[in-house]
Order: sequence, then structure tokens, then C-alpha cells
Amino acid sequence: MAKILMIVSAADHVRLTDGTDHPTGFWAEELAESHRVLLAAGHTVDVATPDGVRPTVDAVSLDERGGVDPAEGARFRAYLESIDAQLSSPLKLSAVSAADYDALYLPGGHGPMTDLAFDAETGRLLKEADAQGKIIGALCHGLAALLSARKEDGSFAFAGRSMTSFSDAEEMQGGTGDKSPFFVESRLREEGATVTTAAPWSDQVVVDGNLITGQNPQSSVSTADRVNAALA
Repeated sequence: MAKILMIVSAADHVRLTDGTDHPTGFWAEELAESHRVLLAAGHTVDVATPDGVRPTVDAVSLDERGGVDPAEGARFRAYLESIDAQLSSPLKLSAVSAADYDALYLPGGHGPMTDLAFDAETGRLLKEADAQGKIIGALCHGLAALLSARKEDGSFAFAGRSMTSFSDAEEMQGGTGDKSPFFVESRLREEGATVTTAAPWSDQVVVDGNLITGQNPQSSVSTADRVNAALA
């Protein structure tokens, strides 16, 4: 079975355009469901964050404030509690190598817009994995982390690649709206990616070679399933 590195944001807020800090972190469904599906396939899943900081779950991703059914929120919470030992002591991104893994997986939540999008170690791992043909799975706002991958000339390492992400429409409907520090879909497109998004809140996965991307929390299981299929 494969060995997967799940790269998770360590941020607990995102700075909005009005200068206020909006509490955030990782989105519960995206980490919990993806981890569950990957682990159920028999893979080993390690969790790593910048500096090995314990990641913070976005509180609204566990209840109705985030459009999450209470029963589902309870299920996600229970799963996160079941892997608490792993979440409480994540690996440091600076201490791991893509060569030791068969795949990288990046769940979202607004957290990656604060740290992973600008993190040199995240960029290093993404470029290493891509150069080695390793599977890269990214989900929702986790696509912001791809922005950290830069070539020597500063250009976007994933320019020209096909992908999806949390859409601008979704950000306006159920995200941070016009106060968002940037819109992931638009930023990726500006950097040269070919971004395809489906109707808001629909299950959408785009596969481009070793790059597997999901649009939103509703795409969590499908994205993990496609990673599993690619690793089979």
C-alpha cells in the first residue's frame, strides 16, 4: 500500500481586506473524510504542518453555521478525535521529503490562504513530488497551497495545468465574500492554470496526469477516491 503525506494548514485565522482577522483553520469534512477514505484503502497517512504546529479545525465546519448537518458534524468531530494523537503531533514540513511518499494530499479550509500559499517548504514538496511524478491531491481552498510552488524565475510551477478549486461564486455565497484576501479560482487562473468549476456546491473533480483536484467540501470523498484509484 502507498504512503501519503497530508499537508495541513497550521493557520487559525485569515486576514480579510478590511484588516480584521477571520477565525478559520482546516475544514473538518475535507480532512476527516479524505483521511478516512485514504486510510480505509490501506494506505499510511502522515500529517504535516508548517513547523509541526497542531492544526486548528474551523469551528463553523462542524455545525449549521457552515451549512453542515448536525449529525454529519458530530461524525466529523468523532473522526477527528479518533486521530487526535496524529493531529496533536504533526510532522514538520521542513523535515520531510517527497521522495518518501507516493502522494501528497492538501485539504482546505481558509487556513491555506494564510500560510501554505506562501510557504517555501510546501512549495518545495510540491515541486519535488511533481518532478518525481508523485500523485498530488488538493481540495477546495487547499488549491491555494499550489501557489507556493515557484520555478527559479518566480513563475507558477503549475501554470498550464488543468484543475478545479473553490470557486469565486462559492466564495461569494458561503465564504468570506468580497472581503476575501484573494479568490482562489481567479488567482490560479491569473497565474496561468486552466481552472474549471462546476455549479456551486456540486461534486467536481478534475484530473490532469498526476494532479487530482476537488472543488469543495462536497468533493472530499470523490477526490480521495480518485487518489486511491491513481495509487492502485
